Amino acid sequence: MENLQVSDLYIPADKFPRIGDQATFYQALQALDSAQEEYLSGKAPQQILLVEDSAGKVIGKISPIDLFCALETGYRRVNVEELVKQYGVSYLSHSMSEDMHLWKNPFHDLCRKASTVQIHNFVNAPKEGQSVKIDDPLSKCFHLFVMNRHDSLFVFDQGEIVGLLRFTDVYKKVSQTMRECSL
Repeated sequence: MENLQVSDLYIPADKFPRIGDQATFYQALQALDSAQEEYLSGKAPQQILLVEDSAGKVIGKISPIDLFCALETGYRRVNVEELVKQYGVSYLSHSMSEDMHLWKNPFHDLCRKASTVQIHNFVNAPKEGQSVKIDDPLSKCFHLFVMNRHDSLFVFDQGEIVGLLRFTDVYKKVSQTMRECSL
């Protein structure tokens, strides 16, 4: 395990379905549904949807939770990482929803407003703790997965996203190695 690098387990970006950052909320919803169907039917090995800019460069990914954030536009005003550092988790869980008036509008109104939202308005670029370099040791990824609870990490090579390292693939390799150790 000590000799394994990100490059040994990552999935290249061209293996994932993609959507342009100018696509609408509803196009993202449809694309996520299609990716889910392809995955569940066994036609696709993953259900992650990458977001690319007009030049075809991967700039992020979209998940169902991102669509929730796009529905309630109040989340764009919230810097969760900063709030956690400043107030701790209890503040977030008890009062953020009330203070920010999140989810107070009727759901139908939120859906109607979402029809004008484009992906580039809510897709997040990879943050610190969510990305690794292609030649990083796998041990660095163990730490990032445990500390940040991400399901995948963006893999960078020469400053560009070249793929994703999925926790499921890392776990599979670790599990296999641990079983071999016990023999």
